Amino acid sequence: MTRSIPTDCSYLLQQHAPNAQLILYPDANHGAHHQYPELFVKHAKLFLDSE
Repeated sequence: MTRSIPTDCSYLLQQHAPNAQLILYPDANHGAHHQYPELFVKHAKLFLDSE
């Protein structure tokens, strides 16, 4: 069984994690990388290239 984390819980977690970023893609749920592939790759690259 797959469980998604509600957005409000994700926001709360992000507020308490040092240097965390929360990126929400409209109506994407857990399939953001399928629904917004170019944008997801751009954000992943920014994350991976950061120090």
